[in-house]
Amino acid sequence: MERFLSRLFEKLRNTRAGVVFAVVFFVIGLLLCIFGLIKTLFILFMTAVGFFVGSFLFSDTSKFKKFLDKILPPGRFR
Repeated sequence: MERFLSRLFEKLRNTRAGVVFAVVFFVIGLLLCIFGLIKTLFILFMTAVGFFVGSFLFSDTSKFKKFLDKILPPGRFR
């Protein structure tokens, strides 16, 4: 996670921030026009939740294995 963020910030330093934010807000504007406010907020919220859950689970493989052991018992499917 830390490496990803440091690489992202390094790329942002090397590019023009105006272009990056223009693209981000263009996508948000399209989402608002197509889906409306509530659906767009839901999409952005679920994207953020997915990002944080994914970064938490895949940051350490032992955490991911424990999570899988809770969902799928070790002797049954693996």
